[in-house]
Formats: sequence, C-alpha cells, structure tokens
Amino acid sequence: MIKILGVIPARGGSKGIPRKNLYPLAGYPLIYYSIFSAKKSRMLTEIIVTTDDEEIKDKSIEFGANVPFMRPPELSTDMALAVPTIKHAVLEMERINNIVYDYVIMLQPTAPLRTARHIDESLSYLISSDADSIISVVDVDNNHPFKMKVIKDNLLFDYQKSSLENPPRQSLPKIYIVNGAIYATKRNTLINGNTFKGEKCLPYIMTEEYSVNIDNLRDFYVAEYYLKNYNNTEWI
Repeated sequence: MIKILGVIPARGGSKGIPRKNLYPLAGYPLIYYSIFSAKKSRMLTEIIVTTDDEEIKDKSIEFGANVPFMRPPELSTDMALAVPTIKHAVLEMERINNIVYDYVIMLQPTAPLRTARHIDESLSYLISSDADSIISVVDVDNNHPFKMKVIKDNLLFDYQKSSLENPPRQSLPKIYIVNGAIYATKRNTLINGNTFKGEKCLPYIMTEEYSVNIDNLRDFYVAEYYLKNYNNTEWI
C-alpha cells in the first residue's frame, strides 16, 4: 500500500497579518480549511501540522490533525524555507512511526480553497505517471507577461516583446503561475534531491475560485466571497 504523508506547515509568526494561520475566515481559523480538506482526502496515510506555536498546535488537534512534534526554532523564522521544513517533518515522522513514506504533499494553509478533490486528483495523476512531482498552477488570465511593463530612466518599456501592441487576451499564449495549493512529490525527490520539483514535474491546473492565496487582508475578503457566494459543498 502506498504511504502518503500530508504536511501542513503553520508558523506562529507572520509579518503581513499577525497570527495569520489563526486569523478568522468565514468563522474558522485559516488553518482549519487545509486540515478539513486533508481529512476528507481518500489518499493520505497521515496528516500532520508542523508548527512552533502552542495555540496552533491546540487548534490543529481540535480540528483533527496530528501534531507529534514541535518545529525547531531554526525552521520557524521568516527566512525559513519550505524544503528543509518539510524534510524535517518527513524524517521526524519516519523516525516516530518507523516507516518510509512513498510520497509527500505539502498543503499550505494560505491556500484555503483547495479541496480534497484537488488533493486526490493531483496525487492520482502523479502516482500513475513516471514524474517526480506535481505542482498546482492557475492561468494568469489578464496579468500576462505580454501586457506587463518595466520602468527604466522614467520611461515605460515592454517587459516581454509581443508582435502586437496591447494584444487582446484571447490571442495570448497560455501562461500559468503557481498558486500555492498543491506541492506533491516522491519522498526521495524531496529527501535526497532537496527539491519539490525534481527533474520531471507535472502541472495540476486549478481554476481561479479555488486558487486564492492568502497574503494580505484583501485576499481574506476574496476567499470569504467565494466561500459565502459559491455555495460549494467541497468547502463545508
């Protein structure tokens, strides 16, 4: 049986929004939504939260996640990177459970509208392929590089040249941006390769309403709009 570890990284500190992972979104702390979708997944062997914060630990356990250890201080700063943080979590869980996982998926709380369907679809796609990883993306839509500008010496220049000036959106090649919802990888790609991507990374395309990435208060308002107005049972 394939063993898949779901890891939700949730520091206590945050600069833009203090205590962001506990900030209320439609009546629940932000971290609730990632735990909820992970628990509804049919494919995850175990779900853990890695945190340095006792309140986040208590809330995570209340919502049904496992918090078997506290994250060390060196992995809890503003400069701490995702790869070493998730590696630490995987190795700690393998030591605790005396097993070796096959796949790891990072579920960031800042992508609260990702659902169990997205988790299971992306993992199934990855497992059935010969790829090292899968990462979720969303169409940049009108924020396309061909429409972007740079300012040099107080003059405006195209960021990327196009054959047309101000081209219509429909004529532009498809461009995607990582939306932060899904980072799934083979265990050895992460542990031995120190990367989520590896040499062969699949795209998992998500639509806009599921791709809100919480960075500021405006993002909270957008996420709350979708939660309250789309009446999507995947989010309840």
